[in-house]
Amino acid sequence: MKLSKTMFSLVISTTLSVTAMADEPIQPVQAASGINTAQAELGKKLFFDPRLSRSGFISCNSCHNLSMGGTDNLTTSIGHKWNQGPINSPTVLNSSLNIAQFWDGRARDLKEQAGGPIANPGEMASNHEIAVKVLQSIPGYRKDFEAAFGTEHIDIDKITQAIAEFEKTLKTPDSRFDQWLKGDKNALNETELAGYQLFKETGCTACHYGEAVGGSSFQKMGLVQPYKTENKALGIYALTKNEADRYKFKVPTLRNVELTYPYFHDGGAQTLSEAVSTMAKIQLGKDMPQDQVNKIVAFLKTLTGEQPQFTLPILPPSVDNTPRPEPFK
Repeated sequence: MKLSKTMFSLVISTTLSVTAMADEPIQPVQAASGINTAQAELGKKLFFDPRLSRSGFISCNSCHNLSMGGTDNLTTSIGHKWNQGPINSPTVLNSSLNIAQFWDGRARDLKEQAGGPIANPGEMASNHEIAVKVLQSIPGYRKDFEAAFGTEHIDIDKITQAIAEFEKTLKTPDSRFDQWLKGDKNALNETELAGYQLFKETGCTACHYGEAVGGSSFQKMGLVQPYKTENKALGIYALTKNEADRYKFKVPTLRNVELTYPYFHDGGAQTLSEAVSTMAKIQLGKDMPQDQVNKIVAFLKTLTGEQPQFTLPILPPSVDNTPRPEPFK
């Protein structure tokens, strides 16, 4: 079968584009696929439902606000009874691409992570037994769990599975940088392209690479120079007790980084410019001129992709025997 001239040109163009992408340390974000729709719809309700917390006020969305880049834009999050969280809340967007969850990777996947805040006394301050009892009492939820899992029986395993399935949908494809990767050479301007070249040449892609531009490894914060902070988080050392792991944290994704300020595990950098300068100094040993910082910041802003779009879920109402929240106890 002979290809027409137009089709031949298209094949060559596509091949060259794929080859060019393969040569780059960053790959485009792929749209979510293989999602269990019923579980994800249930998980969306649970993600927004504050009744999973003891106060009846805090939901997953409180710290991972989907209107604010999947974060709360606070140095550290606010938990039960105005408790100050110990660490900056990472974005939930594209979190399915992470090697593990939490800054220290103590949860191997989204399902395992989802159960943590519910029972954490400084966060949602409930427990798994009460969370199950609340949901099991609500007829609307029993119906949703039957649709998603084939049974009205509710347990924490199904709750966390549904939340994780929803979170898998929170990917942000088609950023301007992704458009450039796919062959649209007009998607970026000269400053942004210069910033990307600096990003590679300076060594940033040693840690920030792949589809998520991060999230694929653990690295020491303060590799070349010590990082000064009052935050007491020790990284994966808290889990391993291996001295080499002290201050070693999961490398954060840079996708949508323009939206996810403040930066670092302690929220110590309020702006992207400050974050770039600090990382160049303590990780790479370079005092980066401001004009170079500005170019890298311009590039980083092109990583903002399409934000999740969905209808806000209407939560099924509590009934007479639903355990009531205790916001002030």
